[in-house]
Amino acid sequence: MADTVTKSAKLVQLPIEGMTCASCATRVEKGLSKVQGVETANVNLAAEKAAVQYDPEEVSVDDLISTVRDLGYDVGMDTLSLQVGGMTCASCVKRVEKALQQTPGVISANVNFASEKATIEYLPGAVMPGDLKHSITEAGYEIVEEESSGEEGTDAREEAHRRHLRTLKIKMGAGLAVGALLMLLAYFPPSFLSMRELWFLMFALATPIQFWAGWQFYRGAWASAKHKTTDMNTLIAVGTTVAYAYSVAVTFFPGFFESLAGAGFEAEVYYETAVIIIGLILFGRFLEARAKGQTAGAIKKLMGLRAKTARVVRNGEEIDIPVEEVQPGDVVVVRPGEKVPVDGVVVEGRSALDESMLTGESIPTEKGPGDEVIGATLNKTGSFRFEATRVGSETALSQIIKLVEEAQGSKAPIQRLADYVASIFVPVVFGIATLTFVIWLVFGPAPAFTLAMLAAVAVLIIACPCALGLATPTAIMVGTGKGAENGILIRSGEALERAYKLQTVVLDKTGTLTEGKPRVTDIIPWGDFKAEGGNGNREAAERRLLAVAAAAERGSEHPLGEAIVGRAQELELDLAEVADFNAIPGHGIEVSLDGSRVVLGNLKLMRDRSYTLDGLEDEADRLAGEGKTPMFVAVDGKAAGIVAVADTLKDNSIEAVKRLRDLGLEVAMITGDNARTAEAIGAAVGIDRVLAEVLPEHKAEEVKRLQDQGRVVAMVGDGINDAPALAQADIGIAIGTGTDVAIEASDITLIRGDLMPIVTAISLSKATMRTIRQNLFWAFAYNTALIPLAAGILYPLFGILLSPMFAAAAMALSSVSVVSNSLRLRRFRPAQG
Repeated sequence: MADTVTKSAKLVQLPIEGMTCASCATRVEKGLSKVQGVETANVNLAAEKAAVQYDPEEVSVDDLISTVRDLGYDVGMDTLSLQVGGMTCASCVKRVEKALQQTPGVISANVNFASEKATIEYLPGAVMPGDLKHSITEAGYEIVEEESSGEEGTDAREEAHRRHLRTLKIKMGAGLAVGALLMLLAYFPPSFLSMRELWFLMFALATPIQFWAGWQFYRGAWASAKHKTTDMNTLIAVGTTVAYAYSVAVTFFPGFFESLAGAGFEAEVYYETAVIIIGLILFGRFLEARAKGQTAGAIKKLMGLRAKTARVVRNGEEIDIPVEEVQPGDVVVVRPGEKVPVDGVVVEGRSALDESMLTGESIPTEKGPGDEVIGATLNKTGSFRFEATRVGSETALSQIIKLVEEAQGSKAPIQRLADYVASIFVPVVFGIATLTFVIWLVFGPAPAFTLAMLAAVAVLIIACPCALGLATPTAIMVGTGKGAENGILIRSGEALERAYKLQTVVLDKTGTLTEGKPRVTDIIPWGDFKAEGGNGNREAAERRLLAVAAAAERGSEHPLGEAIVGRAQELELDLAEVADFNAIPGHGIEVSLDGSRVVLGNLKLMRDRSYTLDGLEDEADRLAGEGKTPMFVAVDGKAAGIVAVADTLKDNSIEAVKRLRDLGLEVAMITGDNARTAEAIGAAVGIDRVLAEVLPEHKAEEVKRLQDQGRVVAMVGDGINDAPALAQADIGIAIGTGTDVAIEASDITLIRGDLMPIVTAISLSKATMRTIRQNLFWAFAYNTALIPLAAGILYPLFGILLSPMFAAAAMALSSVSVVSNSLRLRRFRPAQG
């Protein structure tokens, strides 16, 4: 750390989280002081802040934050989302991002052209939301204020979008209509007008279009000029103004141009060119704006799911209130055909709920006392009451909407190249247009000046950074929205891109491949119990054996014991009272039942007690080979049979694994089960690689071992002990029926509890990335091919020179084609099985 503070040094206040004592403050202070470029660092424990004086040329705020985190603490940051108006191309995106990133206190700024939203991560106290808004307005753009949130805010945005479309439609219609009339006058001049009278008529028609319909281009160009930059508006404003100004000069001073005919000038007007360019570009922007509105359809659909009112019990009476007024703890009444207004737990009644709008599962889900219900789902049959647990912004639907909005505002790494090209695009185009003008003026045929002007205008007009800016965000918006419609929440564009590259999918066995609840699968009577079944009454023998085992296990809290008791209760068996319960850790239990000593446990316990098994071991081996856990039952030292328990596979686990393999993925299973049981389950499901006897705390290590082999790995799990592995994996996929901890650590969350959405999520990511690559190819290919064409590269060989009007049509359609290609993702169909 330097002893003196340099003139270029900056001061930043970092809110430090996690400090508990003076030694913590000292540790942070020393850690920051050691960073190259930090001149002073003072940590205030009471204020929980670090005041750091640093040289921005040597170290960034990001470096300081990383240092604090490496020390085991965190830096408190806030996130703000702002709707930005006035952005017209990808160059605008870079300008807004740059203006925000240069604001002291801003950590990161991400601007999405498709959603017109800026997401800013900043240090509270170092910068205020008002400062961020000021930075955007100073850059020449406007903040679209949202007076309300939720559905009302969405309605306001919708209305603003409709107004914008109406304005574009009117201006576009006027521009195209007047342009068409001007073309008729230019190519079929009326005989009753002299040429100069015709020019004045065309001037009168073109001028309102140039400065009314085209005013937005001038306004945008002026805003850019004030900040010494250029954008798409600059290209259009300069291109159309050149054609219009040349025409005005010819109209009012024809003699001057006639006298210069030998110098390459021509006494011709190009009003129709300027007006048609404006009309066609507005037409393109109209189509683009309409298509961009459709990319956000998933958010609007989710917003529309919300119930407007709720029927709650207050003071013993049922009353209808706005859903916003429901409080946690309220008892809510839901009748057949009504929507569940908020999240909660059923306290009375039974029904079947249609949860397809959130989970993508078409089969209604049965609900009864103790079951959770999700707001916005539809009650199909019965009436029930539930206690509200999460309301307002805490409901599952609100959280889903928030996740989707964040994902749609994010950027995929593949967009970086497009962003860079867009940042230098307009200046490069101006350079090409200038070079084109000079070459035509020097080497072109007569009238050289006129042809040089038209070629330069064509270059300015045909260049399109819009397509570059829309290629990635529109596809991400549609892709993440489509995922949400099918119960798949994708956290970011980066997660989509990584999922596209997956090679290995690791499935946690318990709760992911399986139901997560052990069930009785086999009951095999033996000895005296088997003899009872030998008279053709095997079912009675099985019921008797199960009743004995369940009676013994009734005092046990072991999951396998609970499964046995649960099966007996399902069959409504009468269970006798037991005495002298004794748990034998790791082996089993023993009890006294009706004067007999009953022992229930594993093979080792039977052998330790030297019980007679009479070949029952062979049945146990067979069951173990099928992935089941055999539990021996012995009565008074003799084998009475086996009750086998297994965590049964989910209905479509086998089909889902097959589909994953069909996608070219290696499928692995990770479990704490012994190798033999794990291999049996793996073989039954069709698993490629079995990772057995893995303790919960070692799951992340197994994932890392696969990554060290060069594999791109996804981890699928549902429990708290899966969270480290989910975080370690390249893509963490949490089953939504699991814990919030697992969901928080994941990149993709599946609202449904089965595996088929994994197939859908990976297929969707592949489809989205294919679309992005197609969009980027088209955007780059379009500009690479058509800018030279507009410059006149074909003229020497074929005598072809592209009209600026055709250039405008091509430019208008380029961005529309990119958005339309993204919208094809709306036809994506989820995996069924």
